[in-house]
Amino acid sequence: MYDIIVIGAGAAGMTAALYALRNGKSVLVLEGESLGGQIATSPKLENYPSIKEISGEKFADNLFEQISALGAELEIDRVVGINKENGDFTVKTEYGEYKARAVILATGVKHREITTKSNRYDLVGKGVYYCAICDGPFYKGKEVMVIGSGNTALQYALMLSGYCSKVYIYTTKDRFLGDGRLVTNLLGKENIEWRKNVSVTDFVGDKTLAAVEYVDGDGNTQTHEITGVFVAIGQVPDNKAFAELVELDSRGYIVAGEDCRTRTDGLFVAGDCRTKAVRQVATACADGAVAATNAVMYLESM
Repeated sequence: MYDIIVIGAGAAGMTAALYALRNGKSVLVLEGESLGGQIATSPKLENYPSIKEISGEKFADNLFEQISALGAELEIDRVVGINKENGDFTVKTEYGEYKARAVILATGVKHREITTKSNRYDLVGKGVYYCAICDGPFYKGKEVMVIGSGNTALQYALMLSGYCSKVYIYTTKDRFLGDGRLVTNLLGKENIEWRKNVSVTDFVGDKTLAAVEYVDGDGNTQTHEITGVFVAIGQVPDNKAFAELVELDSRGYIVAGEDCRTRTDGLFVAGDCRTKAVRQVATACADGAVAATNAVMYLESM
């Protein structure tokens, strides 16, 4: 029996573990994929207070080392459901189950997949990618495309421009939605070409990507021959496993206020998986601190 189980090892989850551990609670962190969450795939983190610049992977590694030194336990095991009975929680995973007096959900979000008319999901990993850090180096010296207009897309384009011969960035509107500094840096790169007001409609290729079909601003269908595309069009939550104990909004986010409390006593939520206006590393860490503090107060009140 643990005092607190944290589901998710991203910035929110590991910060929650940090605060719980520093309050003398036993903590198990369950992670279904890899440490760090979304931030671990970011080339640079430049908007976290007191840190001028750090890679997302290094930031996540530092946080994991910090909670490990305080005694956090970690299991790489996907959570498939949660039950509450007699005041305690049973967290069910693919390979077993764990018990705790309180639970913090910090499952984050996943990459939003692009939908095309031919549904060429078979080309994912064969020319179509969702992580430029992971797969960008395969295209050193080649031309690539980035689809998206937010911070992740901008960061991907800037990173790829460092070793790719040319980077095309496609946006559905005539503006970027990312930070002004990133936009300025991107527009200053000679080997980045911005194509605005376009809509990608299909991926073309036999066993690997050969071209991208899109509709331009005038409504004409065009084809862009290219072998590497990186998609960064946002994220989606995956909270269905907890639907019986929490309230989900129309987009699948867990409904909770700044106190990070759900409708179930002892069950808290932190980070990008909850309803909120701003989803950044700083706000994820803030959520983790709030959720853990309230979880500790809940345990001490029992």
